[in-house]
Amino acid sequence: MAILLKPDSKVLVQGITGSFGARHTQLSLAYGTKVVAGVTPGKGGQKFEDQVPIFDTVAEAVRETGAVASAIFVPPPFAADAILEAVDGGVELVVAITEGIPVNDMIRVKRAMEGRKTRLIGPNCPGIVIPGEGKDSHGGCRIGITPGYINKKGNIGVVSRSGTLTYEAIWQLTSRGVGQSTCVGIGGDPVNGTSHFDVIKMFNDDPETHGIIMIGEIGGSAEEEAAAWIKKNCKKPVAGFIAGATAPPGRRMGHAGAIVSGGKGTAAAKIAAFKEAGIGVAATPTEMADTLLKMM
Repeated sequence: MAILLKPDSKVLVQGITGSFGARHTQLSLAYGTKVVAGVTPGKGGQKFEDQVPIFDTVAEAVRETGAVASAIFVPPPFAADAILEAVDGGVELVVAITEGIPVNDMIRVKRAMEGRKTRLIGPNCPGIVIPGEGKDSHGGCRIGITPGYINKKGNIGVVSRSGTLTYEAIWQLTSRGVGQSTCVGIGGDPVNGTSHFDVIKMFNDDPETHGIIMIGEIGGSAEEEAAAWIKKNCKKPVAGFIAGATAPPGRRMGHAGAIVSGGKGTAAAKIAAFKEAGIGVAATPTEMADTLLKMM
């Protein structure tokens, strides 16, 4: 059983007619994702690839197709409003791929989403993959930009702030013949939706997830919070890696949230929290899968 979605969940794409959104919609369709609608204001009534109807609004798309999830491929100045449109349209899961959304915009989004049923993944994330049964794991659900061909259906959950390291962990597992239950890239922005903690709890409750890889990076305290919960509650083996150990204090490395400030959010503190919680710590990115497999 996957978390967050089912392999046959109906998905809509906001920004489906842009070059980036179009390319990844094509890849998701090829993977077997049930992309049932696109949303681009002013282009309602058209079709994407002669098969996916395009609507002017999310509300109309949800009403006509029953979509439960949305992928956001909308440019940064308009992405926050696109997220809120999805929330108002009744979408259960919003996956915001867009990078560079202003922090103030995301603060507005977070406040507006309080008490609403919609869950947000991202922004600035690679998205979600639920591997399928078919060749190259096709027949699953891919929302975002993660390469589908690297996935294999199985029992390891992957959650990461880093897109590239998400792909690396998945490929290491697949190369060793070990499949994944769900792969979730939560993004590295300072203001985001779903956290490591949220995903770890879902993996812990999922009977088909037998082990977990958790990838973090410098900045913030989300990894330490997840580690504290894992120490007290998690019944499954967890291996982890923290990126940014050599980053100088005060300098942002890659993600907007990956900055060490005031002595907080250091790699050393996060690694210490992992070890204290019984999480197997990979010394380098190349060791993530093997660290978990040795624990299992």
